Amino acid sequence: MSKIFGLDFGTSNSSLSLNNNHSIRLIDIDPFSPTATTLKSVLYFDEEEREFLIGQRAIDMYIENDAHGRYVQSIKSFLPSKTPVRTVIGGKTFELDQLIAIIIRQIKDSAENKIGAEVNDVVLGRPVIFSEDKEIDKEAESRLISAAKIAGFKNIHLQFEPIAAALSYESTLSQGEEKLVLVGDFGGGTSDFTIIKLYGGHKTTPRKRNNDILANGGVYIGGNDFDSQIMWEKITPYYGRGLKLHSMTSKMTGGKASDPFPQTILKQLCQWHSIPSLRTPKKLEYFKELKYLSDNNAAVDNIINLVEDNYGYMLFREIEKAKCHLSKYEQTQILFKSYDLLINERISQSNFAIMIDEKVSSIKKSVHSVLKKACLKSSNIDTVFLTGGSSYIPSIRDYFVKEFGAASLSQTNVFTSVAHGLSYHGDRFI
Repeated sequence: MSKIFGLDFGTSNSSLSLNNNHSIRLIDIDPFSPTATTLKSVLYFDEEEREFLIGQRAIDMYIENDAHGRYVQSIKSFLPSKTPVRTVIGGKTFELDQLIAIIIRQIKDSAENKIGAEVNDVVLGRPVIFSEDKEIDKEAESRLISAAKIAGFKNIHLQFEPIAAALSYESTLSQGEEKLVLVGDFGGGTSDFTIIKLYGGHKTTPRKRNNDILANGGVYIGGNDFDSQIMWEKITPYYGRGLKLHSMTSKMTGGKASDPFPQTILKQLCQWHSIPSLRTPKKLEYFKELKYLSDNNAAVDNIINLVEDNYGYMLFREIEKAKCHLSKYEQTQILFKSYDLLINERISQSNFAIMIDEKVSSIKKSVHSVLKKACLKSSNIDTVFLTGGSSYIPSIRDYFVKEFGAASLSQTNVFTSVAHGLSYHGDRFI
């Protein structure tokens, strides 16, 4: 074996690298995306063509087909589910690992066509924690390995994603250079942290890392959670938050509406991948009942239109776009139109910081916990290497600057460093 892939299958984005006889390079895996080295981890079943599409092509066709067909996003987040995950698509039942395998297989095929060779070996990234429950964590890992096998890989190796990011950074160090590094890997579903000793100049003689890894940990907060928080704070009032409902008795007697709008519905609306589950005949009938009990039919109509027309993705795309803009600009707007509904909400960096303050506090606690495990202080850390899109969020970045100093921060190739590091780890298997 002289070739091995490094695959970072992410909740939001995926990327792939190739280690060919210790020479590592990123592979373009999405020709339809402006950033071809990253691919949106989405899956779309085109009912007319009876085929599965992934990445930007899946998004484009989903929109072009007016949101008809099955669209699956954040599929990685289902790996630690306590119960089996399966669904029917195109008249066929798919298990979770089979759906993930469709994405991985297409990535594998695309890369092999590009390099003109078959690759049967892969180093696959995984978060530090799928679940605090060891049995569930083991099952999630097993599902991921199963997906890779179904996709056609024969030899599958795993590495923690923040360690892979650290190895990517290590490859940039000079011969004899040593650093104590805190790696923060901000994914779509989790934020993982590792403290590791790195040594430059040993690429051709891979070292065992057991004694180099001083501590690791993480928290179940990622990019999707920040999107959900914006949805809750800014958008759910258009969909019933704050609305009062009549009881059946008060409706019949003309009494005052006093019952709160169902929180369970609002929470589901804040998780993009859970919105399609509201599209059942039973749930749609329930919305009609809510409409009868409400004095504000427009809000319930907004839910019905969002669910029936499957516009959840379009709405969350605008939310994510606004979130990304706030990493560069002081303020932005969320613009979304659906039937008679027009959402035009302004949001500033300071607003956003307040919205996510509790989540950022949890990230801070996780970092402090990892430092404590390693028996270190922030002043002992030479470099803080941040990766993942959420590492650009101002309030997160400001925390690391304040805690560790601006000079210690390093942030390059935030969307592909994990994939690069996974191939770097692959040196030990070639």
